[in-house]
Order: sequence, then C-alpha cells, then structure tokens
Amino acid sequence: MAAGRLPGWLKPMNRVVRGLGRIGLSLGTIHVLTVPGRRSGRPRSTPVSPLVVDGRRYVIAGLPEGDWARNVRAARRGVLAKGRRRQAVELLEVTDTQVRAAVMAAFPVEVPHGVQFFVTLGLVEKPTPAEFAAAADRVAVFEVRPADRPVPSRR
Repeated sequence: MAAGRLPGWLKPMNRVVRGLGRIGLSLGTIHVLTVPGRRSGRPRSTPVSPLVVDGRRYVIAGLPEGDWARNVRAARRGVLAKGRRRQAVELLEVTDTQVRAAVMAAFPVEVPHGVQFFVTLGLVEKPTPAEFAAAADRVAVFEVRPADRPVPSRR
C-alpha cells in the first residue's frame, strides 16, 4: 500500500463498526461520528476514536483531505455516538501547532489500537509520543465540543 492511501480493509471494517453501533454495541474507544455531507447534506458516518487532552476532547483525521475531514470542515457540527448514546457536537479544527502536537503525542497512549492505522498510512514508523507529535502537521485535528442543540432522531 502506498503512503497516504487507505488500506483496503478499512471500508468493510467501517461498515461493520457502524452496523454494530446501530444495534447498540460499541468497540473500545471507537465512536461513530455522523456529519452532513458537504455536497449532498446527507448524513455521512465514520468511526473515530476521541481522546481527551488537558480536559478537551479531540478526534484526528489521518488523511486531512479525506472526505470525512472535509465534511467536518464544511459542517462544523455532527453527532457522536457510542453504542446507543448519542451527543450533538460542534467540531472545530485546531490550528495551534502546540495543541496539535500535544494531541498527537497523546494518541499512542490513549488510543493504542489506532496506532497501526497511522503506521499503515506512513505517518509514523514507531508508536512513540515523540514521533506522533512530529507528524502533527500532516493530520487534521478537531476539537469536539457539546452542541447546544438536541440530538436528531435516528431514521
């Protein structure tokens, strides 16, 4: 697999994770983030693993120009679900380089099962906090904040 490309197993696995979420099951730290598509406005869902750094919650897009990251930038809002729990959220892209580096440095400790994804993408070689922090300028980091609106009902 070339660096910066998604592994072939990812789309089928994402479908499984989303399906498990729909029936109320969850896997570890994995949540499902649903945001409106930037063109269609239709809900688009992707598994993410939020992590908390200095009391704030974040998600990381390993491919900053991937569809879900571009949808988040356009919508700036969504629903974060884990099992049957759903929360309306606002998503703000983090531009502060120090905060981005701190979030990335925390990732291999807080979300160890997600490390291989970053290795596969060619963003890091070793799962060390220092190497993850050094890759902070090659990913998109979004702060996740509770939204002041109710969660939309499921369709």
